Amino acid sequence: MKTNTKKYLANTNGKFSLKDYSTTYNGHLSKEEGKADLERVKTELSIHQESLYASNSHSLLVIFQAMDAAGKDSAIEHVMSGLNPQGCQVYSFKTPNSEEYEHDYLWRHYKALPERGRIGIHNRSHYENVLVCKVHPEYILNENIPGIDDVKKINKKFWANRYESIRNFEKHLVDNGTTIIKFFLHVSKDEQKQRFLDRIDDKTKNWKFSAGDLKERALWDKYMDAYQQTIKETSTDAAPWYVIPADKKWYARLAISQIIDETLQSMKLKFPELPAEEVAELGTLRQQLLDEV
Repeated sequence: MKTNTKKYLANTNGKFSLKDYSTTYNGHLSKEEGKADLERVKTELSIHQESLYASNSHSLLVIFQAMDAAGKDSAIEHVMSGLNPQGCQVYSFKTPNSEEYEHDYLWRHYKALPERGRIGIHNRSHYENVLVCKVHPEYILNENIPGIDDVKKINKKFWANRYESIRNFEKHLVDNGTTIIKFFLHVSKDEQKQRFLDRIDDKTKNWKFSAGDLKERALWDKYMDAYQQTIKETSTDAAPWYVIPADKKWYARLAISQIIDETLQSMKLKFPELPAEEVAELGTLRQQLLDEV
């Protein structure tokens, strides 16, 4: 049973509030129904991915952003299980290294873009520069931007310019054949608390948790403000944001897979057709194979 994925689309008219989007919605499905639907969608995904790879004319960039423990890694794992690894690549972006700080903040993300015919998945992305850096503006100083040598100079105009740069960057990609989907996994603060507790209580998950996670959790409201403003400023018709209810991981995975599948379908990709003379030659070559002793 398909869900109406348009309900997760963020407005592109400049009017957006996270409060309008649920964290708990499950499409009126049971967990068993959701898992069965996910298997069906993954089968469709593999077919459409093959068309993307064969056509070699477009690429697909899928961006995941979320608070800690929202389920990005597991969502990517489940989506990937329905794709051919030869036509897919995943990049996880962490704190920039010294080389990356010697370039503009988009440089390392541009390097990681998918080639034509491929699907690129970015676990965190260039949006960290208007999310974590918005909550911790002191990080901006590491970029050595001319004229920005004090946190006080990181003002509204600075952020407006950065949002504009991101919109222009994504427009350039779209104009040159890259389709972009951006997912915000919308998890509640209560659910994050439970998942943190699970990581502490389960020895096999201890490695996923650190004291720094609680420090960032204490800034929850600031992060929600940053996400709300970012989505409001950068959700466009060409590169939309989807706000995915993430309190139930199984449903988030289904919704994400379905949106990717529908996006690939909308690209109307076709397998390459050979010229008439090459088709005729195939008949000759086929007969040659049949005549082998």
